[in-house]
Amino acid sequence: MEQDVYSRLMSKAPSKAAKSSKRSGHESRPRVNINENALRVLEKRYLRKDADGRPVETVEEMFWRVASNIAEADRFYDPKADVEGLAAEFYGMMTSLEFMPNSPTLMNAGRELQQLSACFVLPVEDSMESIFEAVKHTALIHKSGGGTGFSFSRLRPSGDAVGSTSGISSGPISFMTVFDSATEAIKQGGTRRGANMGILRVDHPDIMNFITCKEDNAKLNNFNISVSLTEAFMEALEANGEYDIINPRTRGPMSRLKAADVFDKIVKMAWRNGDPGIIYIDRMNAENPTPHAGEIESTNPCGEQPLLPYESCNLGSINLSIMLKEKGEGCEIDWARLEGTVGKSVRFLDNVIDMNKYPIKEIDRVTKSNRKIGLGVMGFADMLIKLGIPYNSEAAIKTAERVMSFIHEKGKAASEGLAAERGSFPNFKGSVYDGRVGAMRNATVTTIAPTGTISIIAGCSSGIEPLFALAFTRTVMEGTELVEVNPLLEQVAVERGFDSPEIMKEVASRGTLHGVGDVPEEIRDIFVTSHDIEPEWHIKMQAAFQKYTDNAVSKTVNFPNSATVEDVASVYISAYKLGCKGVTVYRDGSRDVQVLTKGSEKPAAKVEVLAEKEAAHPTPAKPKPRGEVAFGVTKKIKTGCGNLYVTINEDEEGRPFEIFTQIGKAGGCVASQCEAMGRMTSLALRSGIQADEIVKQMRGISCHLPVGYGGGKVMSCSDAMAQAMDWYLGLKRNTGPALSLAGASHLNFQNSKLDFTLAPEILKRGACPDCGGSVEHADGCLVCRGCGYSECG
Repeated sequence: MEQDVYSRLMSKAPSKAAKSSKRSGHESRPRVNINENALRVLEKRYLRKDADGRPVETVEEMFWRVASNIAEADRFYDPKADVEGLAAEFYGMMTSLEFMPNSPTLMNAGRELQQLSACFVLPVEDSMESIFEAVKHTALIHKSGGGTGFSFSRLRPSGDAVGSTSGISSGPISFMTVFDSATEAIKQGGTRRGANMGILRVDHPDIMNFITCKEDNAKLNNFNISVSLTEAFMEALEANGEYDIINPRTRGPMSRLKAADVFDKIVKMAWRNGDPGIIYIDRMNAENPTPHAGEIESTNPCGEQPLLPYESCNLGSINLSIMLKEKGEGCEIDWARLEGTVGKSVRFLDNVIDMNKYPIKEIDRVTKSNRKIGLGVMGFADMLIKLGIPYNSEAAIKTAERVMSFIHEKGKAASEGLAAERGSFPNFKGSVYDGRVGAMRNATVTTIAPTGTISIIAGCSSGIEPLFALAFTRTVMEGTELVEVNPLLEQVAVERGFDSPEIMKEVASRGTLHGVGDVPEEIRDIFVTSHDIEPEWHIKMQAAFQKYTDNAVSKTVNFPNSATVEDVASVYISAYKLGCKGVTVYRDGSRDVQVLTKGSEKPAAKVEVLAEKEAAHPTPAKPKPRGEVAFGVTKKIKTGCGNLYVTINEDEEGRPFEIFTQIGKAGGCVASQCEAMGRMTSLALRSGIQADEIVKQMRGISCHLPVGYGGGKVMSCSDAMAQAMDWYLGLKRNTGPALSLAGASHLNFQNSKLDFTLAPEILKRGACPDCGGSVEHADGCLVCRGCGYSECG
């Protein structure tokens, strides 16, 4: 019956919205005041586009599309509901940047797809049918813009018996590669990158192999992985004892492992490249609001949303940076405005559940039986700055607890109010609320989720993270260099008189105020960045928000590159003791360059023997594998086919090892030939062929331009590539080792078509695969605040 009503509304909603727009006039609705970066992200990733990829709606039209669509759900419960008035409230809440829903809602509401949730968990049972059914469902979810979480703990271990075929099981890790390949193939249509969470219980027989399954940075790149730690394991760890390893097929003990050995392996791998994270699975189930409906085994890709099998959740975040009002010369929290925003946000998110078009029927059923929503926050670091409170202080921790406890209390009250209008969630009887309150609309109300892209739209700091950088240099292709400064710092710098271009350039190169002269100490204390803050403050902040959050908290504990394995271990133990439900860590630069250890060195005698063998029987050259992050320079060259952009990337030793090309907006043969030349050139470089030899082969090849094009006398696209490489090699010869992008302490290239500066802090953070800008590890995921690229799912 409900689906019939839904279908009826969906067929009518567009015409109603259109009539409303004509009746009231689109220009009569408030316009949204967003910055240039937010506009770029919206145009690239959110606005409706035509067949040629050009936006065909404005930012205001996008917000009205979402607001009017989500407001339609009120008709399910009251045919005479003032839907237009509610849509205006939702519209005002988003255009004032008070609240933003998760990305799928912004992208898909009011459109044909109408899939509005970000988070899904799918079951993976111990059968071939179940595994490949999950793969199919994963593809459908990723195609619709969602991210998926799985527990592979039910799969029998590698080497175990397969009764139906008298064969041997390949184990969970082999099947994870199948999911990874499916995600790679889908790539969510280029709008949102496919993301998965793979979880394995610490008592699974394959746990040690799982912990190291991402040791090779080239594998399982579409997965975050987490180890599911049990209370039995934590007790054994504290007692320096052993714990049982359970075969999921027989459900009986198979062997025993020393907890300290397993924990040590987890910590070392997390120190090495950030994976695996950990979740405290028994703690999650202890706070499962509907234990009678099932057991929690997994979370969504960033770990903040524990969900039952086939359950989804839609998320939204309140912008705390504007929940303030003036008080004397400073400001204070505007509790009345915050309460009003919480109430409207809860209604919005509950409406999303009804307006959602779920990709699988079972997800529709399970989601509506619990009606979980995840209301969180963003802009917390901005709020602290405006209040004059350092992030790494007890005052900040107390502020976090006050704010989140208020949101939690008012969110629950709003959910109770909705239940009085609409009824409780179907699984209410037998839930943790049964007998405590008369009614509750949503099994969960609060979640601290990643806000990488929506915080860019809102123009605020991400989630509950500290600021990542205070300023950075953006360079356009024609050579203009722009220093973009955090607007709050810019305002204070003007007021306090340290807003000179020289100081701001120094801040951009450092990414922090520390070490910058002429900046008052109290300003340096307030404007701290994630790398200025000791890891213990990161985990204290996460724990403060977790106290008043139904689900979990997505946050990254950032470590400097110099952090030790013991530092990571200390944070994991602190997270457990402070009541967190999971932890994600990232050591700066740990995924960029492979760390060599003494164990990899060959004894001298063996080296001599190997050298003799290789001389007698040369081994065919194998291309050097590509790391996860590379750094390079881009040269623009005018050709007869348009502007050719040639990007030359270096390896960790500063040698050229790959080339990418982009030929203006050209397609067809020109683009494909340039791509082919780039691939073959990259293959040659990674196989050890010298760059100047490649230049000799490609230089002077002509197509239809016998005299050459432009001032460079470019004969063809291959000649243009050779000229770009020649230019690059000239820079290397003129500047020597200082040009190495992987190891330089400071880079300053100047050319008529190229002018940019990179600091070591930026280098270590990595480059965005979409725009080449710096990326940040925050909210349990990776995001580029320049173009909105995200690996959050």
